[in-house]
Amino acid sequence: MDSAHPYIGRFAPSPSGPLHFGSLVCALGSFLDARAHGGQWLLRMEDLDPPREEPGAAARILKTLEAHGLHWHGTVAWQSKRSPLYEDTLQQLHAQGLLYPCYCSRSRIRRSGGHDNINCRTGNPGKGTCALRLVCAGGEEHFVDIWHGEQCQHIRDDTLLKRRDGLYAYQLAVVVDDLSQGITHVVRGADLLDTTGAQIRLFRALSAAPPVFGHLPLVMGPGGRKKLSKQNHAPAVHDANATGNLCAALAFLGFHVPDSLAQEKPETILNWAAARWQRHQIDRRNRQLH
Repeated sequence: MDSAHPYIGRFAPSPSGPLHFGSLVCALGSFLDARAHGGQWLLRMEDLDPPREEPGAAARILKTLEAHGLHWHGTVAWQSKRSPLYEDTLQQLHAQGLLYPCYCSRSRIRRSGGHDNINCRTGNPGKGTCALRLVCAGGEEHFVDIWHGEQCQHIRDDTLLKRRDGLYAYQLAVVVDDLSQGITHVVRGADLLDTTGAQIRLFRALSAAPPVFGHLPLVMGPGGRKKLSKQNHAPAVHDANATGNLCAALAFLGFHVPDSLAQEKPETILNWAAARWQRHQIDRRNRQLH
């Protein structure tokens, strides 16, 4: 990387459960891309939704990453401690006239097939507490994904930035955190590809250049219809089998893993993989693990 523009990547798990194999693939891919480009790899815990968090999950995630040799630079950033940053950003957007209250319930949005901003923008006060949305619907965002190439995403809805229950929304927190931490490359799962256009729109609203995005293949669950996820009760990876887990994750990403690596420590496996990391060789197909 250009020394004037160093690579800064990150991994940002949610503590709604321990790491499963799909999460490990994502962590490994983001780690290796940063390592191969001489960059830093930061760790951020997305703990902004207490009702969805599992007690002890954050500590288990940290332990699993360390057991697999995936050591991060600096200290862990906890979103739950970054509320002043999110609030300052909302104030900035409000001063620009880019924020408005929304009283629409989730059920109403589902019935409408998406958020309809007419009532909100025409001053209908609604009832009860309100959410906050960014004025951004309409038009398209174009970007080049590392693995999926040219992308054109239509911005259909005004992005939710703060929920009616008072919690900061993912789309706000992820952009503010990436911006404040100086993230230059976001390597994450392909399930988040469709959210990228809206995030880029928010970067632009904040007069900031968006990072480079790359979306890795998803590990699909039984039947191949849904990705492995904590919501679908994907089993946790076993720390005691770190070597086997890393070799399987590398094979899933498209590496031809020699049998000899099955006897090595995680650090040796990661050194081997980082020296051979080539973005164009990554198998970007979402598929089941065989």
